[in-house]
Amino acid sequence: MNLKRTPLYEKHVSLKAKIIDFGGWAMPVQYTNVIDEHKSTRTNASIFDICHMGEIKIKGPQALAFLQYCLTRNLADQETGQIKLSTLLNCKGGIIDDLTVYKTDENAYILVTNAATRERDYQWLKEIQQNKNYDCLIKDISDTTGKIDLQGPCSEEILQNISSTDLKNVSYYHFVQSKIMDTKATISRSGYTGEDGFEIYAPASQINLIWDKLMETGRPFGLKPAGLGARDTLRLEAGMMLNGQDITEDISPLEVPYGWLIDWNKDFVGKSALEVLKKNGPAKKLVGFEMINRGIARHGYKIFSGKKEIGIVTSGTFAPSLNKAIGLAFLDKNFSLPDTVIDVAIRESISQAKVVKLPFYKRQK
Repeated sequence: MNLKRTPLYEKHVSLKAKIIDFGGWAMPVQYTNVIDEHKSTRTNASIFDICHMGEIKIKGPQALAFLQYCLTRNLADQETGQIKLSTLLNCKGGIIDDLTVYKTDENAYILVTNAATRERDYQWLKEIQQNKNYDCLIKDISDTTGKIDLQGPCSEEILQNISSTDLKNVSYYHFVQSKIMDTKATISRSGYTGEDGFEIYAPASQINLIWDKLMETGRPFGLKPAGLGARDTLRLEAGMMLNGQDITEDISPLEVPYGWLIDWNKDFVGKSALEVLKKNGPAKKLVGFEMINRGIARHGYKIFSGKKEIGIVTSGTFAPSLNKAIGLAFLDKNFSLPDTVIDVAIRESISQAKVVKLPFYKRQK
């Protein structure tokens, strides 16, 4: 099987990263080890190759009206330079993608999609546009866009050394058009780790130069490259969901902590299905849990209350920042309250866990 490669692939090979197949992409899962890279992000800073993610440009007189219908979130008050998280649903109210919306100008937006859903998102948006005749351009710019995430408490100081923008003026979930060296770049204060940090977008042809400059500038601060393994433990500690694992097209925003992304006062794709679910109430909910007994609950492990099967684990790992095993699971709503004790079937044995509030980890500000 021929795996797709990001523009930074050769960097990972030269750093002796362990490369895995991640949704058809050859991606680094680790360079040293997951715990080392995880702790580096929490205490200093780490750099991640995220070039496999998707970017879709929406532009034109009806760009806002189009996105208002496609997405659950109300974007009417979004300002230029602001980012909003939203969900893109199918007609049954299932989550195709949880994506971020960058407003770059009046009637101009960029959607940043998950890597695995990029093509699905693009085709679905085109289908909606054609069916409803919205006057806007939809263009997939993923192949010409490079993306690096710089995450951790030293991120601002590292990036400030090579950025033309005063980063202290960039608020959380906002972005600026800037320059890194002589390259035009979009810098957003956002990320998927629970730490302060930035997502950097630049032409794919220039992303290698930015990677090298960040590595050089960040060396005195303890900057390290980090792979998908640490990215997964970091996002799970922060209570963030993984598309394709914790959320799928069979899951609605009402069954996961995304109810706040729905504006019931506007029309959007999947609304009628969600209204039925809202009226009846979802039968299951995604919750966080921590292990009481030894053992790590992994994706797909069944959960019981006594002999009654009540749920399934969607994500589970050892949390290096907390020194305990944690996870996310869909549970029967009657067992979803915090402090509820549950039984997780780990291979041939049963281990106790308890439901806890999300997130598991919050950074010290």
